[in-house]
This record gives sequence, C-alpha cells and structure tokens, in this order.
Amino acid sequence: MNELKITDIRQAVKNENRVNVFVNGKYSFSLDIAQVVDLHVKKGMVISGEQLEEFKKASEFGKLYQRALEWSLTRPHSEREVNDYLYKKIYERKLDKNYIGLIIEKLKAKRYVDDEAFARWYVENRFVKKGISRKKLSMELMKKGVAREIIDTVLDLRNDEEEIKKIIAKKRAKYDDDKLIAYLCRQGFDFQLTQGLVRSGETD
Repeated sequence: MNELKITDIRQAVKNENRVNVFVNGKYSFSLDIAQVVDLHVKKGMVISGEQLEEFKKASEFGKLYQRALEWSLTRPHSEREVNDYLYKKIYERKLDKNYIGLIIEKLKAKRYVDDEAFARWYVENRFVKKGISRKKLSMELMKKGVAREIIDTVLDLRNDEEEIKKIIAKKRAKYDDDKLIAYLCRQGFDFQLTQGLVRSGETD
C-alpha cells in the first residue's frame, strides 16, 4: 500500500470553524478545529489506512454534531425530538447509529439539550393568549418524551382557571353556555370548574 501522508490542511470556505484535510495531494476529509487538536492532525503526518478511516468517521461525527447543534439552537427541543432528528439524518446518510447517543450526551453536557428547560419553555409559550388546559399540555409533553416528574413541576406555570377564562372571552359569542362547557371539557378542562366559570360569566 502506498504511503498515506497529510499534505495540506486548509480552512474550509463555507465554515471557518472547519478545515479540509488533503492526503497525498487530494482532498480526503474535513474536521472542526477542536477535532484537529484532539486527534493531533498535522501537515506532514504519515498515517495508516486504519487511521484514515478513523479520521473520516470523526469527520462524519463532527458534521452531524454541528447540524444537531445548529438545529438545537433554533429553539429548545426535547431529547426525544433531537433523537428523532438525528435518526432521520443517520438514515438519510447511512451513518453509524451509535453517533446518536454520543451526540445527545455531548449536547446534554453543554446544556443545549435539557428536558426541564424545554418543558418550561413549552409551557410558558404554548397558546399563551388562546388558553390551554394543563391536561392537554401534559399529553403534548409526554408525546415529546418528557418525564412525568418534569411535567408535574412545570405545569404549575399555568393555571386552569385562568386558561378557561381566556377561552371563554374568545368563544362566548360563538357558543351558548352548554356548548361552551362541552367545548372546554373536550379541551381537557375539569367539568365542575368549567361549569362554574361559564355559568358565572366570569372572564376577568
């Protein structure tokens, strides 16, 4: 087998945090700056075929981690959402499934993925003006993989009585009392609480 030598390392044009690595004069793979340091990659370095494959795997991991990081920073996401995002990327690119767990752990260690922070953000922002029941919020968070104990903690940020009043204010002209009560119950609100607030006409 011919000698494998890293003949050049150039900064990537589209991403200043990555470099392109050339082996025997030809582009071979790219790494982020931290990976170059961690893997001790240097110009003039003679490598084995096994090392080249490891560098290429590190390149795949680095690219996937960067995509997951950028996606995570667009808004808070639950761990399950990130897992599903990564699984799709892994499937599309036929990459190693073990990357998923490694990337999620790295994102969690840096607090970019945090189910409690996500759940708090979700509860604080979901239908703030329209109103939503704690029961419905709980179901939605469960579908996103958030643990029950976290859900129970963050649901205290929303009060069903206040949420019912928001909906009554918006729907009063559209429904009579009985239909409004039925509608609210379908949204997951307690019947007794709903009935009392609707019958009283209280919205303030």
